[in-house]
Amino acid sequence: MNIEVLRNTLYKAYLDDFAGLCGRLGGATHQVMGDLLAFEADRRALNITLNSIGTELTRDDRRRLYANFGLLYPNGGQNELALAEDFDQIRAAMEKCPPYQAIFSKLGAGESVMLDKVLYEEEAKRAMQTFEQQFHYGVFYSYMRLREQEIRNIMWIAECVAQGQKGRINDGIVPLF
Repeated sequence: MNIEVLRNTLYKAYLDDFAGLCGRLGGATHQVMGDLLAFEADRRALNITLNSIGTELTRDDRRRLYANFGLLYPNGGQNELALAEDFDQIRAAMEKCPPYQAIFSKLGAGESVMLDKVLYEEEAKRAMQTFEQQFHYGVFYSYMRLREQEIRNIMWIAECVAQGQKGRINDGIVPLF
């Protein structure tokens, strides 16, 4: 548990500093990367909350692991996430932010299993949109995130083949371009 807290604390510092750098660069880089990093910060807050339910991690500890920006940050959404004790409370907190209403509308009641896939699809969609603008550094970040998704897709396919579950290959793949 302590290693995970340390890892998430370092990732929070990385996200905060990276968002600050993008803000100082300004222009299209700030606009594109601001959207991508805000989504990443909110997704990390969601994952921290989901993974800490039923553990000894307190609400204040959760709050300290959340990034200091994102769509949930100014609205009090992070405070609601810190107080959440089950998936339905998490869903209620996330649905108060309009961009996340569409994401959670794809899930059934209490369906946290498919949440990762839906979030990966949203990240891939946002990363692909960065290639529609010119003259910014966000394309490099997006390229790397899309490559990571491509590797996850290949790993999923390999696991399905190794386990003889070829019929489930399309269940875990996030389409790219």
